[in-house]
Amino acid sequence: MGNRVRDLGIKPGILPTGRWNAITDIAGIMVGHVTLIEGDDIRTGLTAILPHAGNMYQDKVPAGVSVGNGFGKLMGSTQIEELGEIETPVILTNTLAVPCAAEALIDWTLEQSGNENVLSVNPVVGETNDGLLNNIRSSRAALTRELGMRALKTAKSGPVPEGCVGAGTGTVCFGWKGGIGTSSRQLPVSLGGYVVGVLVQSNFGGVLQMDGIPVGKRLGQYYLKAELETDSADGSVMIVIATDAPLSDRNLKRLANRGLAGLARTGASMSNGSGDYVIAFSTAEEVRRTPDRRRQVWSYPEVPNGHLSPLFQASIEATEEAIYNSLCQAGTMTGYKGRTIHALPLNGLAAHEMEGIRR
Repeated sequence: MGNRVRDLGIKPGILPTGRWNAITDIAGIMVGHVTLIEGDDIRTGLTAILPHAGNMYQDKVPAGVSVGNGFGKLMGSTQIEELGEIETPVILTNTLAVPCAAEALIDWTLEQSGNENVLSVNPVVGETNDGLLNNIRSSRAALTRELGMRALKTAKSGPVPEGCVGAGTGTVCFGWKGGIGTSSRQLPVSLGGYVVGVLVQSNFGGVLQMDGIPVGKRLGQYYLKAELETDSADGSVMIVIATDAPLSDRNLKRLANRGLAGLARTGASMSNGSGDYVIAFSTAEEVRRTPDRRRQVWSYPEVPNGHLSPLFQASIEATEEAIYNSLCQAGTMTGYKGRTIHALPLNGLAAHEMEGIRR
């Protein structure tokens, strides 16, 4: 495990971070990882994000989805789009493990006290394809419903492990080792004091830049350098944005759109074969879809359109930094067919050296 990007003196954006600079800076959010490294070819895992510790099916949270490029499998997205809410935790994993993650979410939901009469569950599962380092076909047998349940049951608040963990175990980003990354932004009290937190699963390509510095070009690794068919920016990224600001599902979709702006800041190509997805949700109790509120006409306080711009800025900055953290925290890994993906060379990314690259 390497340094986080701020440990290198690189501090993207203008807003301050939360206590842990993580999605868990928002009260109630918990994250759990299951990392699966077996033999010389299994390099994969699952990451669970719980918006709150209660019964998600009964106390649904408003949510929105944004799609930058739709070459992916975001299970449950159509119901989020239609109803503007999520009713299960979110699990991230690899492309072929989406069904087992969904089984875990369904079983988790059906087992919750109060859900004895539930007949329909909309599990929310995102994925990226880790088949370069992971024998993704063989790992179908290794990634089980039980491991999905373990990710859910071991989820906790506090600092979030990053890099080659959970759903980021076998991922690749900008040609270097990618993984899980997280970051947060805290608005001043004068702007509501709200927190925006982001967690990413990075597995995409492009031309890396960090805080505006053309790192990929200067280090000689970037999309289209070789001008060969095998030089690909394909991959995917899953971005999960959370906030404690009371937002409608309509404005959460707008918040999700800004996650794509943060992705663009890193130099992502959002290529034809990349699945670039953002889920945004609010944990604010006053906007939750509880059983009582679903039975009657209901009004609730929400941040008005005119006050959203600071939250948009926070979403952009936290997404950008979460992607950098996913790279900086990941180590070199050898996996399927003996392929080795190297870590981003942090020894060339110290702040004073970065200034030289900038020039």
